[in-house]
Amino acid sequence: MITLIVNGTRHQVSVPPDTPLLWVIREVIGLTGTKYGCGMSLCGACTVHVEGRAIRSCVTPVSAVAGKEVTTIEGIPESHPVKQAWIADDVPQCGWCQPGQIMAATALLAANPKPDDAAIDEAMEGILCRCGTYQRIRTAIHRAAGTPSKGGEP
Repeated sequence: MITLIVNGTRHQVSVPPDTPLLWVIREVIGLTGTKYGCGMSLCGACTVHVEGRAIRSCVTPVSAVAGKEVTTIEGIPESHPVKQAWIADDVPQCGWCQPGQIMAATALLAANPKPDDAAIDEAMEGILCRCGTYQRIRTAIHRAAGTPSKGGEP
């Protein structure tokens, strides 16, 4: 048995230790907000926080996070400034990447509450959006941080 703490709730899971965290979150625990995109850590749709740090859950073995705090998109309150900014700036189109985008953005703002465009671009690099809403994502991060957005493409 492996003990996980997901969104503040302790779970005992009986899975092989090399099972990707993504599958434990989705299939064993039943939280389906975290998305499967590529399975190779290339797209970022599966981004979650471990101890506050954004990681790709599709390539992280569950054994690596045993006993650590894992936060999924369901663990970010609707009142969080990033989620509110996403709504205000009408960020999503298809929405598939949005859990990963929001998780990366919340980790960024926790580490750097007033990021500039370069810091935003660096933190969000590799979180792919098929619809190309990168400009709105950057604008929403600035809104959540309370900093002015210069606009333009990242």
